[in-house]
Amino acid sequence: MITAGDLRKNIKIMQEGGPYVLLDVNFVKPGKGQAFYKCKMRNLVSGQLLERTYRSGDTFETAALEERRMQYSYVQDDEYYFMDVNSYEQVMLTASQVGDAKNYIIDNLAMDILFWDDRAIGITLPNFVDLIVTRAEPWAKGDSVAGDTKPVTLETGLVIQVPPFVEEGEKIQVDTRTGQYVTRVKK
Repeated sequence: MITAGDLRKNIKIMQEGGPYVLLDVNFVKPGKGQAFYKCKMRNLVSGQLLERTYRSGDTFETAALEERRMQYSYVQDDEYYFMDVNSYEQVMLTASQVGDAKNYIIDNLAMDILFWDDRAIGITLPNFVDLIVTRAEPWAKGDSVAGDTKPVTLETGLVIQVPPFVEEGEKIQVDTRTGQYVTRVKK
């Protein structure tokens, strides 16, 4: 059990019979009356957003979630399939459960799949993934201005800004938390 004072962003709690992740927690101390916490959270199963207000003494049950190491196998229609690297068991996640993570998923990528009640409900990507640049405009020698970037398309279809020296066919490292270019990957 945790109290309202322990609530922080990304903590997972049980609420209304399901697991929720806290997206935003604000402590409010009004001029009169008791202080309270305004929380914005998302249901990990349905994706429903919820806003609630809690007093300092309120307690919460932490969500009993399990993460299993799995490998991406394939996508069929709007269903993404992953295989447990130990038991070879396959699980499926819908496109809405995968969300923006689809921009970083490539064949055989190992990641953690989040389970609740033995049901797959979400993905925890590695912090960095290596992706191949499939389309990039050529760099002209006179284009070197400090802080200059150009858009490139990656093998997953994601378009990001990179330094002008990055060329088509190169492998680059991308931060999955921010969606930003990190570095070129040495061959």
